[in-house]
Amino acid sequence: MIARTWRGATATGEAEAYLEYLDRTGVAECRATRGNLGVMVLRRPMGEETEFLFISYWDHEDSIRAFAGDDITQARFFAEDDRYLTQRDEVVRHYVVDRWERWAVSSAGG
Repeated sequence: MIARTWRGATATGEAEAYLEYLDRTGVAECRATRGNLGVMVLRRPMGEETEFLFISYWDHEDSIRAFAGDDITQARFFAEDDRYLTQRDEVVRHYVVDRWERWAVSSAGG
């Protein structure tokens, strides 16, 4: 499994709208691409800006190419990204996922 990471930021007042936009664009496009194993979107408020970390999981580099194009190191952008983003990575990072473990969390906090 390969994790593809990208980071961007938006004005904090636009964070909710950007998240909805991200769901309609990047998340939906990942979901529609064969070989995508899932997506995680993390958000970190930092005063006037809110940072987003987008992590998508893939079965193989060929699947990433189907989503991103031949140069998988280049970030993929969508039509209204300029409207929302105050910062953005132009390149993405790829990591081999060596371990993926998930633990059930009980409602009792244990």
